[in-house]
Amino acid sequence: MIALIPGSFDPITLGHVNVIERAAQKFDRVIVAVMNNDSSKHDKTLCSKTYMFDMGARLELVRLSTEHIENADVISSSGMLIDLFDELGADVIVKGVRTVADLEYEMIHAKWNKAHNDRVETLFLPADDAMASVSSTLVREHLKNGEYQKLDGILSAKAIEYLKRVNIS
Repeated sequence: MIALIPGSFDPITLGHVNVIERAAQKFDRVIVAVMNNDSSKHDKTLCSKTYMFDMGARLELVRLSTEHIENADVISSSGMLIDLFDELGADVIVKGVRTVADLEYEMIHAKWNKAHNDRVETLFLPADDAMASVSSTLVREHLKNGEYQKLDGILSAKAIEYLKRVNIS
């Protein structure tokens, strides 16, 4: 079975990695799709995102953070998730959720996806307690302030090295 794990990963955190690792234990293949989309073009109840990192940087950060997961592949897509789901022959979309607010937000997307592609099933994985407060928003705040030391335990060591090397702040 193939699990598709989509996200903007702006940037990927250890919370994301934890969800990918757990999915990789349950499915034969995991495809991590770094998405660059504007859902609001298709449904005004969904949001539009702006990104700190371009697609190339987000892809590299995901690759570096997940290279230890043997059955995980990393791709990028700017298309519709429901189309990518069919193109890849995926069996399930996996989404991590930290809070009730995350679940409500992801439920809107899951219902929209199902309404527009009846093959789509979404599996929600609750965050491990240790990762519940980890967010990409927090990472971006630390980076804007040049606080690389605060990224330990939030980003993988390889991601931190990459960000220092490209001097993101």
